[in-house]
Amino acid sequence: MYQQLSAVEIRILGSLVEKELATPEYYPLSLNALTNACNQKSNRDPVMALAEEEIARGLDDLRRRQLIYRSAEGVRTPRYCHHLEGILHLDRSELAVLAILLLRGPQTIGEIRTRCERMVSFADLAEVEAVLNALSAAEPPMLSQLARQPGRKECRYIDLLRAEGVTEGAIPEQGGGQDSSGDRLTRLEEKVALLEQETNHLQEEIISILAQFDEFKAQFD
Repeated sequence: MYQQLSAVEIRILGSLVEKELATPEYYPLSLNALTNACNQKSNRDPVMALAEEEIARGLDDLRRRQLIYRSAEGVRTPRYCHHLEGILHLDRSELAVLAILLLRGPQTIGEIRTRCERMVSFADLAEVEAVLNALSAAEPPMLSQLARQPGRKECRYIDLLRAEGVTEGAIPEQGGGQDSSGDRLTRLEEKVALLEQETNHLQEEIISILAQFDEFKAQFD
């Protein structure tokens, strides 16, 4: 039912799941907000520039597949939700891992753990692996492990929802071990995005600590 999704449909689903888990206060999403989420430059690979008309067509296709629905909220401005937890029976951790794969393509266990941080926190890599195993064992499976590429220490995982299945041969390495400027720029953008996530996480922790200190201080006022 859910397989063979287009690149636009994949981006829409991944964005809806990410925003629900990372910024629930802004979820469900209007068409404008969803377009911005699909086209944002951080945490996306590849970066896309989709028009609202393309997003609207993708939403129509996903509604026919019962993978998204219009929320009862926002009578004047329609808002949209994904329905993956109902259709695919996924819990929060499984949704977060699937979202990362939908939004960024093949990822290692370590990358998945780090990039899921804003949506769900994993205590260690073993927890991530358990979720990957569950998604791989689903019927039909929702992700697959790619063969380890030469020069890479870890295997990567890819979702199986997209129409154009990704295989090892479809992700070629640069010849002679030399990276193109595009590859270097992509990795630099990824590092910046990860630093932004870590900074946001630290800011949240500082705010929480200050709030606890204020409560403690108030006991002596």
